[in-house]
Amino acid sequence: MTAKNWIVLLAIIVVASVIGIVFMLALSWFPEQGSNVAPEIDTFWDVLVIVSVPIFVAVTTVMLFSIWRWRQRPGEEDLDGPPIHGSTKLEVIWTIIPTIIIAALTTYAAILLVDIQAAPAKGTRVVNVNGVQFAWDFETQTADGPVKTAKLYLPINEPVKFNVRSKDVIHDFWVPAFRLKVDAVPGITTSYNLTPTKLGTFDVVCAELCGLGHAYMRQTVTVLTAERYATMMAKLTKASGTPVAAAGGDGIGEQLFVAGNPATGATACGACHTLAAAGTTGVTGPNLDKELKADNASAADIMEMIVDPNKEIAKGYSKGIMPANYATTMTKAELDALTKYIYESVQGKG
Repeated sequence: MTAKNWIVLLAIIVVASVIGIVFMLALSWFPEQGSNVAPEIDTFWDVLVIVSVPIFVAVTTVMLFSIWRWRQRPGEEDLDGPPIHGSTKLEVIWTIIPTIIIAALTTYAAILLVDIQAAPAKGTRVVNVNGVQFAWDFETQTADGPVKTAKLYLPINEPVKFNVRSKDVIHDFWVPAFRLKVDAVPGITTSYNLTPTKLGTFDVVCAELCGLGHAYMRQTVTVLTAERYATMMAKLTKASGTPVAAAGGDGIGEQLFVAGNPATGATACGACHTLAAAGTTGVTGPNLDKELKADNASAADIMEMIVDPNKEIAKGYSKGIMPANYATTMTKAELDALTKYIYESVQGKG
């Protein structure tokens, strides 16, 4: 191959690499940054792009040039190519250079991981995250004790440690705006810590295929100012102040709907369902305000839906998404209180 060919190839590689890098860096790959570690992770992604694009361009350019330059021409179908010994020097070069690149990127990634996983500072807020097919629920540790909720609330610019668990199969706790994610594995507790840095409401998703309802295993985390967070937690603490074991009293049905029963493992209905009266917006299951009103469901109908969810499936949903064990994880008094609360909330009597 002539020197001219090499110059042309090099020029194509340089120009195409610059264009490719600019284009890739200009794309909006991720949602807005919502935590203190997000900028570091996004920077690492940019470094990977800057390194990877020229390699891709160089390999592709050389491959296409070789196909064009040494392609088979008419009349050469039965010819064998000339014997080629190869170049030991070239083989050494293309082995050493990728090794150096991979080692450098691996070192960078390791340093970043160690930095991200540094021990949380003293006084870091602790949130227990529980995954169950197919919903999330959260237990925030406060000065007044743990507060269990279907939706997650966090204060801005305050460090938080997530302890992540699963009650059934492997899930994966991921807030894309925070960038970090970790598996929720039955029998063990995984964790990571970060600091929310942006106000707003962000998606919580499961990033591990966990069954039929995996795509619907979504929730939200809302980051509030310190003042609004304190007000919200005071309200939630008051709402969860009555022990579930005393079922039958006022507010028990709402508590079961919003927080479930951590003592028995009963999942919070609000983690999966939307109900305006409870302030929940779950989409894993049907919107109860719409579905129950449309069906003119009675209290007896609602009770049957709770204890035998697979008997009749709402349009657009599948069997096996809703847990079928509420008859055993709740007492009759709790089931009656929950049924009454849902019925009166939908009918506007609550």
